[in-house]
Amino acid sequence: MKISRRLRIHGLVQGVFFRESMRQRAVEVNVTGWVRNRHDGSVEALVQGESFEVELLVDWARRGPDAARVDRIDIESADDEGDHRFFDKKPSA
Repeated sequence: MKISRRLRIHGLVQGVFFRESMRQRAVEVNVTGWVRNRHDGSVEALVQGESFEVELLVDWARRGPDAARVDRIDIESADDEGDHRFFDKKPSA
């Protein structure tokens, strides 16, 4: 079953290659959506795909790339976000 989740990732997650690493991992696990830095220092992502694939990406996001330190992730349903065809890096918001 296809699901959509909005993630807000807190910690040392900017300036550590988090967005590009997440984009690469999303492609590997067949997840679509987007990722962007937030002005408060967090990273926000919308992830869509089969529930198992989304969970693989969420599990990766709990650690992030080697230089990151993830303190917590806020996760909420985003099933009203429409369908995305690929995974993209968006400008900061």
